Amino acid sequence: MTIDERGAPERPVESTAAKPKRRTAPGWAGVRPLLMRLHFYAGVFVGPFLVIAALTGIAYIYTPQIEEAVYDHELHVAASDTWLPLERQVDIAREAFPEGALKSVRPAPTPTDTTQVIFTPPQATPSYFQTVFVDPHTGEVRGNLETYGSGQALPVRAWIDVLHRNLHLGEVGRIYSELAASWLSVIVLAGFGLWLSRRIALRRAAKRDKPTAEPSTEGAAKRGRTLSRHAVVGLWAAVGLLFLSATGLTWSGHAGENIGELRSALNWSTPSVSAAVDPSPAGRDVGLDAAREATARAGLTDPVEIRVPTAPGKAYVVAEVGRTWPSHADSMAVDPASGQVTDALRFDEYPLGAKLSKWGIDAHMGFLFGVPNQIVLTLLGLAIVGLVGWGYRMWWLRRPPMGGSPFGRAPARGSWRRAPVKTLVPILLVGAALAWFMPVLGVSLLAFLVLDAVIGWSLSDPV
Repeated sequence: MTIDERGAPERPVESTAAKPKRRTAPGWAGVRPLLMRLHFYAGVFVGPFLVIAALTGIAYIYTPQIEEAVYDHELHVAASDTWLPLERQVDIAREAFPEGALKSVRPAPTPTDTTQVIFTPPQATPSYFQTVFVDPHTGEVRGNLETYGSGQALPVRAWIDVLHRNLHLGEVGRIYSELAASWLSVIVLAGFGLWLSRRIALRRAAKRDKPTAEPSTEGAAKRGRTLSRHAVVGLWAAVGLLFLSATGLTWSGHAGENIGELRSALNWSTPSVSAAVDPSPAGRDVGLDAAREATARAGLTDPVEIRVPTAPGKAYVVAEVGRTWPSHADSMAVDPASGQVTDALRFDEYPLGAKLSKWGIDAHMGFLFGVPNQIVLTLLGLAIVGLVGWGYRMWWLRRPPMGGSPFGRAPARGSWRRAPVKTLVPILLVGAALAWFMPVLGVSLLAFLVLDAVIGWSLSDPV
């Protein structure tokens, strides 16, 4: 130490040498810790929502069989060669539910099915209708039930549908399902990145003849076995889980609106047949039977729904409503004055995006391929439950061996600092774009980051 002229010790001269640069790791080695932390926190916080969505989804896909069993009396009748005109069946249904406004009719597609006459009740809740089930051979009213949506869901299916979508909590509850659908794809992609980075590291180690470390403790061995199951199932289910995430978002409140706008911009919206016709001066109406006969001659096959004209100058619209493969979604408009088909829209004419949307939604709901579709969705749902369970088990097994914490250790903090800038910047840009497109994902991600920063500050641990 030296003394200056005033007798005070001189300050040491700061070195002019360059300060150490930001430490980064090359390639996947720099990205892996970041993916690990993202995968871990997303799994911990979003896991319960994923399990709820998976279990309620499994319940929903078997509702067709449940409906057939629970509502057998309303849906089925004894076969007969005698058929009542549709107009007569509608008159009978009106007597059973006189306060409703006729919306549409689904004629019995087979001799053992009932005709469904659909009414809009006064002061009806949006998407809810009242359906009268009529025996097409005798005119007997077999039931009068509340139905939901364009798929004519009966009460049991409607209840499970709403449970899966919003837990019967209204619009607030929809956030749960959107949160699950948004994060599912992020978790899957991060998990795939972790698997890929590990494969690359193992191959490089093998080329250098460097043996991999064996588990040194019983806990490490258990983690290894659990990780293996988690990775194998996640890898095999990855494509299906991404499919569920993408199609599930189409029903969401916030991301769903952005998806709709994107489809419109790409001209992928589902087209519709024109129902405009010249008003009949005498108010002539050929009726439901003539409208169905005209479309049958033009090639529309059962099952169909006939929507009645809503005002003068509007046509009957007859649309195929089958949801199995191959898809039948043709529709036609019939002039109520002349009984002539005025417009026709074939499914083959749909834009590719509209076809993919229909196929995706029908497959997501388990309708497209019938029982095989249901089996695949069940396996995917069980995969989600297993992946979340194994994830929590690995976290539990990471507890300190000497106690002190009821939870396992989280991946190391500050992992983003090791990622190369050329890799980190694209990740941030993609993340920002996804956060904007999927607002629930963006808000929840911001909440995670704030919480993580607060925890890090309280522990004096770098973020």
